[in-house]
Amino acid sequence: MNMKQIFTDFIEDESGLTAVEYAIAGGLVVGGMIAAFNQLGTNATSKINCLASAVNGASTDCGS
Repeated sequence: MNMKQIFTDFIEDESGLTAVEYAIAGGLVVGGMIAAFNQLGTNATSKINCLASAVNGASTDCGS
């Protein structure tokens, strides 16, 4: 085999693409989960602080 044939075979070989695609998809899923949990944590902290203020006697409206 000459170098041109080796290079052509390398370019046409798609056997490793599936693993790369799964890695990219997994990274996107994990990134989305981190963003969702971060937002959920912020909202939960806000509600807990509001409830703590109400228990301590402050007249706060914690809303919905």
